Amino acid sequence: MNAKWLLVLFAPIVLASCATRTTQVGTLAELSVAEPDLDDVQLEDGLERAAQSYRRYLEETSESERTPEAMRRLADLQIEQAYGVLGTGTPLEMAAPEMARPSAAIETARAHKPAAAPANPDETDLEFEARATGRDEFLERSEVPDDDLLSVDGEPIPVGPREAIATYQEILEKYPNYERNDRVLYQMSRAYDEIGEPDQAMEVMNRFVSEHPYSRYADEVHFRRGEYYFVRKKWLDAEAAYSSVSRIGSTSSFYELALYKLGWTLYKQFLYEEALHQFMAVLDYQLTVGYDFDQLDEEDEEHRVIDTFRVVSLSFSNLGGPEVIDDYFSVFGHRTYADNVYSNLAEFYFEKLRYDDAASVYKSFIKLNPFHAAAPHFSMRVVDVYDAAGFPLLVVESKKEFATRYAVDSNYWNYFDPAESPDVIGFLKTNLTDLAGHYHSLYQAEALADDRAENFGEASRWYRQFLTSFPADGDTPGVNYRLADLLLENEDFSVAAVEYERTAYGYEAHEQAPAAGYAAVFAYRQELELATGARQREVKQATVESSLRFVDAFPDHEEAAVVLGAAADDLYAMKDFPLAIESARKLIANYPESESGLLRAAWAVVAHSSIDIVEYADAEFAYSNLLALTPDDDAARQGVVDGLAAAIYKQAEQANLVEDYRAAADHFLRIKSVAPDSTIRSAAEYDAGAALMRLEDWSAAAGVLEEFRSTHPDHELSTDATKQLAYIYREDGQTKRS
Repeated sequence: MNAKWLLVLFAPIVLASCATRTTQVGTLAELSVAEPDLDDVQLEDGLERAAQSYRRYLEETSESERTPEAMRRLADLQIEQAYGVLGTGTPLEMAAPEMARPSAAIETARAHKPAAAPANPDETDLEFEARATGRDEFLERSEVPDDDLLSVDGEPIPVGPREAIATYQEILEKYPNYERNDRVLYQMSRAYDEIGEPDQAMEVMNRFVSEHPYSRYADEVHFRRGEYYFVRKKWLDAEAAYSSVSRIGSTSSFYELALYKLGWTLYKQFLYEEALHQFMAVLDYQLTVGYDFDQLDEEDEEHRVIDTFRVVSLSFSNLGGPEVIDDYFSVFGHRTYADNVYSNLAEFYFEKLRYDDAASVYKSFIKLNPFHAAAPHFSMRVVDVYDAAGFPLLVVESKKEFATRYAVDSNYWNYFDPAESPDVIGFLKTNLTDLAGHYHSLYQAEALADDRAENFGEASRWYRQFLTSFPADGDTPGVNYRLADLLLENEDFSVAAVEYERTAYGYEAHEQAPAAGYAAVFAYRQELELATGARQREVKQATVESSLRFVDAFPDHEEAAVVLGAAADDLYAMKDFPLAIESARKLIANYPESESGLLRAAWAVVAHSSIDIVEYADAEFAYSNLLALTPDDDAARQGVVDGLAAAIYKQAEQANLVEDYRAAADHFLRIKSVAPDSTIRSAAEYDAGAALMRLEDWSAAAGVLEEFRSTHPDHELSTDATKQLAYIYREDGQTKRS
């Protein structure tokens, strides 16, 4: 012992030996009439002097009402010197072994993270029972509540516990009415326990409970009796003893332990439902003292809570299947910690590889408590359980249940803030992508061609739920792209194009955007091949708009020039000539290194469109560039030549209209040099002569018509040319030639 002070009782005769005492009692006769002072005083000389003082007092003092008190204190000192002070009535917690904790799976679920595999605890159920019901160190050696007997120097007192027991027996025999005989019996029983004679201790305790049922030590004595019977498997006697403590209630420091051991006593009798009542009472008591079942971080307490949950699981398992737990709570009342009971039972089944039972327990709780904070975590755990079991179809179904029940627009979130459940929301995201990808793969499987429509519907559903649930998430563009791919594969080209466009332009810049923009154009063109009637015009318009948007957004894409060229062609076909010209010129200006066929097509759009909008000079320029890019042996070359000639011819006609006959004649005559192989060259030469005639430039007109008649003798206008020449000669005074 290391305390500094010793509290002990001294009679005046003892105090007479102290140097500080000025008045002494001299004779034994005088001693016999002295009143002993048994009040507590401080003494620094240790237990030995105290014991010696008690002995002297008992030897030298006449018997009085104080005698049994002195005898008891002397016996207590004798026990103290051998074993330390006995019993405060405070139970000592057993140290928890390392594995007496929730399985890794349980802890993971409580942390809202999915567990991947069943736990593999070191303890078997039998080993758990042996440890959880062990008696060792349940009762603490501590201080007697009404004495503080502490040694200063630790010097042993040369008396033994058996002498103390004898003293206790003497007190009981000689002083049956001593008011502290309950304590005498209490200490006596403890002394027997300490010297290893539990049967004698039990005899004393039985006498105690018979004679002193309302003693302050009654709860501890009943508990120790229960321990005695429990070790000896006398379950009915143990049950009665523990029940005596539980009836005292929570004012007893042994109340919780008694409930716990009473539960085990009933469990050992196969009375599992009755045992559950006691274990639930243990948990109920923990609630009253403010225990947080979700924060198992009190090392001195958590082992019994965890052990209680485990034996509760054992009890439910022995009562029947997973449905038993629902029945129990429905009959005996719901508990706020029911989620812990359910999760521990589910994980108990999981550790036993009873996967379906584990999942059933979790699902039962979810069904009964759909808006409980733990419900989504239990649903997540169901997925993990089936995954660990290797049940892929059940994994998919449980993921679908989770994604439906905890969708961001579901009723569950009317009770909770999604921002405070990032693990649930994260699991929802994962589930949605997993489900969409799963059904997309099934859709693509050739062996499942008969189920394509169903699998398409499922994949589309989960893709779209992700998009509506997480519109601003970093993964959303990729999910949107995959949805568009699914639609394209299903030949829903127009809808696919819309989703590709959304992917390309509806989010912050991302690396898949250019490819999605191009895919949108491709999808529109696929739809264009199928469209008819008015629908064709509508689709073509959408195609052009998507194409121009793509080129503007991603001008460096390797297919930008091709897309732009195709758009220019479509615009020309739609007779949107100004925009067709603009698009074609953009291609020519921005992609000059494009392959010649693409550039030729662009120049052709500019040329043809310019003709249609009466921009003949622009048309001539475009045809000239087109002709330069067209090989001599190209079958289309003649058409280009004729187009060039037509552009010039149209310029001549415009000059004629404004009576600029000189310009008209020049344009007509340019065709011979610019497009000599043109089919309208001969007509242009004839028309040039006519323009010159209007100018009365008889000499020039005659020269043009004479050459026309000579070059094209078989032309249908040759006769007319001869008549015109006759007129010219007359007007020019060349009558001999007319």
